[in-house]
Amino acid sequence: MKKILAINPGSTSTKIALFERSRAIVQTNITLTTLDLQQHPDLWDQFGLRKQSILSFLETHNILLSDLEAVVGRGGLLKPIPGGTYIVSESMVTDARRGIQGQHASNLGCALASDIAQAAGVTAYTVDPVCVDEFEPLARYSGYPLIERRALSHALNIHAVGHKAAEKLGIAYQTSNFVVTHLGGGISICALRNGRIIDVNDASSDGPFTPERTGSLPMQPFIGLACSGEYSEQDLRKLVMGNGGLVAYLRTNDAREVEQRIKDGDSQAAEIYEAMAYQIAKEIGAMSTVLLGKVNGIVITGGLAQSTMLINWIQNRVHFIADVLVFPGEFEMEALAAGVVRVLEGIEQVRTY
Repeated sequence: MKKILAINPGSTSTKIALFERSRAIVQTNITLTTLDLQQHPDLWDQFGLRKQSILSFLETHNILLSDLEAVVGRGGLLKPIPGGTYIVSESMVTDARRGIQGQHASNLGCALASDIAQAAGVTAYTVDPVCVDEFEPLARYSGYPLIERRALSHALNIHAVGHKAAEKLGIAYQTSNFVVTHLGGGISICALRNGRIIDVNDASSDGPFTPERTGSLPMQPFIGLACSGEYSEQDLRKLVMGNGGLVAYLRTNDAREVEQRIKDGDSQAAEIYEAMAYQIAKEIGAMSTVLLGKVNGIVITGGLAQSTMLINWIQNRVHFIADVLVFPGEFEMEALAAGVVRVLEGIEQVRTY
């Protein structure tokens, strides 16, 4: 049977998987070495290394390019587009290379898929990229005309667990109302109505603080920091995304380490960790108002959803809104394959960029 090759680039690694339609055959996560990163610090300088690692993966598993039915790569910071499955076009790859909404490892996904698909003589796709924009007009206002709220989120995993939650509750995804929370290094909390992300915090600069990001900050004190002369623009961007959250308070982004410190009696770690749960719950409550309180379920996913301690704190604050459904981990690889399968089987119309 023909195979679907799925590619999901991360900051220091590339997840690769082979599917026979929706059934995973084999998958792996190939990490760039410290030397690789030193020699190729620029994201797009890593393209050749990552492509070769994918081709080596296929060779290791005795998969010829002629065995492929399609190739799908995770989509990145492209122009704002609705959710769905897209054919990778030349203009998409151009925009990914330019980084029109910023540079992120996921930008590599469509370009890698395109190169390998072209060699295999098949079609390259991307599914629910980071830039999925399904906002309604009121969600775009920030409070100042020169700054518009952006729709950037963990859209791929959000839609994946939305489908899972609807199936579990026995309701149609296209007529469901969920508040979906993706908990990872970045945190996305969205109002998902009728299968569309109609509002979501910008995980790079908004919402609750996370293991390594500040989330929303009080603006007047932040303006003071920015104008103090002690921080460059690069310093401030790193402060907000990379050196914020648990890293700033506890010098670690590892929730397992934080929980061990709590078990060892560290009361400060306990308060800070619970404060993160408090902010997550508060954002869930805010998104429930977007849905006018008509919420079929609160869905929690991502790596941090494996933390019983964190989930219990969140549940205690939000269970009055709706039942909480927890899907620990992330489902991006199967979501990439599922998007392609829906197109190949005529369930969903493929989109053009």
